[in-house]
Amino acid sequence: MSVGFHHGFSHSFPLRVYYEDTDAAGMVYHANYLKFAERGRSEMLRSMGFPHRQLAATDGVGFAVRRCLVEYLLPARLEDALVVDTTLVDVGAATLSLGQRIRRGEELLADLAVLVACVGRDGRPRRLPSALRAALTSEAPHAP
Repeated sequence: MSVGFHHGFSHSFPLRVYYEDTDAAGMVYHANYLKFAERGRSEMLRSMGFPHRQLAATDGVGFAVRRCLVEYLLPARLEDALVVDTTLVDVGAATLSLGQRIRRGEELLADLAVLVACVGRDGRPRRLPSALRAALTSEAPHAP
């Protein structure tokens, strides 16, 4: 079952900050924002009908982060309710460019620009599967 919802070419994924996500000061440890963003990207694909396990089994592909730029703006704290907004920026032959924002209500906590590469089991770049490409480039909104 997919969590989150689509709106146009964006997907929103709600999550809660747990004790394990925080550092000694009670704030979310900086590397955990990357985990939150990964969950958002994974749930976006799952909600479109392309979970990672299926892509690996049927097409022999997965995704690797090639580049990630993060701007940390405000700290998240224990038990905060957050939302990871993922927006498709561009679809290349073997890459996806995504904008991701992690927010608490209307407060922007982290802003990410992420480039992910489609790779085969050997770790080498592969073209995006045609069905995934069609879904990503479709002008129709995705179902929740």
